[in-house]
Amino acid sequence: MSVQRIPADQALAQLGRFDTIVDARSESEFAIDQLPGADNWPSLHDAERVEVGTMYRQVSPFEARKRGAALVARNIAAHIERHCMDKPKNWQPLLYCWRGGQRSGALALVLGQIGFRVQVLEGGYKAFRAAMLADLPARIEQLHFRVICGPTGSGKTRLLHALAAAGAQVLDLEALARHRASVLGAIPGVSQPSQKHFETQVWDTVRALDAARPVYVEAESRKVGNLTLPESLVAAMRASACLRVDLSQDERVALLLEDYPFFVSNPAFFCERLDALVTLRGRAVVEGWKTQIAAGHTEAVVRELLEKHYDPGYATSTRRNFSQFEHALAVAPSDRSQAAFDRASAQILAAEAPVLR
Repeated sequence: MSVQRIPADQALAQLGRFDTIVDARSESEFAIDQLPGADNWPSLHDAERVEVGTMYRQVSPFEARKRGAALVARNIAAHIERHCMDKPKNWQPLLYCWRGGQRSGALALVLGQIGFRVQVLEGGYKAFRAAMLADLPARIEQLHFRVICGPTGSGKTRLLHALAAAGAQVLDLEALARHRASVLGAIPGVSQPSQKHFETQVWDTVRALDAARPVYVEAESRKVGNLTLPESLVAAMRASACLRVDLSQDERVALLLEDYPFFVSNPAFFCERLDALVTLRGRAVVEGWKTQIAAGHTEAVVRELLEKHYDPGYATSTRRNFSQFEHALAVAPSDRSQAAFDRASAQILAAEAPVLR
């Protein structure tokens, strides 16, 4: 039998060397968060965990263990038939469950008896998460961020994507959070990941970045939608060099109508999102915006949102939160087009070049 246990900190540094990372927890546990690149092979499915847990409480632990063992054995057989028949003898999986106990241990025992080179994550997912959270601040500390600032609708995301397309390193927090970060930034039909999974994705992205090259990131508050940024990342961003995107008001309105198509295509959702502004702007103002939207005057509402909600206090807030904003490199795309943002990214990278030499 070839089964070894590996401490979480070692697994953290060696994730790339395993042929497969196998999560033996149930589907709902896996959905909340998992190791990067993991496949879900439940030793007990969700309904089975409920069944065994109920039997444990209402009948006896011994009867529950017998039932659980039968279910686990059946599931392991199915996983082997589905996933392992084409695996060579030198296949090296990493297995884990919640604490590295019975669920991953049972699967490891059978795979090891077959002859595979199995490793089990000591302490399971819980130990991995603790090690990952401890590792994240040190990785962030090594990076050199360039924070893209600018008022709502100035094209910060477009610039970030243009920089990525030009070969620059980026950390796209809004993509990881599946949210556009403003109070209106929820994406219809798209739910945000769990806080745990968001943090794992941030760590997984950060660990792949080259500390010798700058990393471009949008200016964010402490939260993106319902998700909270790691404190170490917030602190690093707020102390980093800044870029300032300047775009005309008309272009900003047009850009928002393009980037938030539900403003026009789903006015009911737009109005629902506006309810979040009642405490700040008052019920009468928000109801007035809804009336304009119902009348087809969405562009006027977007313009008024910029003028009355987003823009007031923007510069003061940014200066307060980002210590180097006063010295930000100004970037002024001629319009909202892709070509204009491509030129802006080229300008930024050209200005960065002397620093890198």
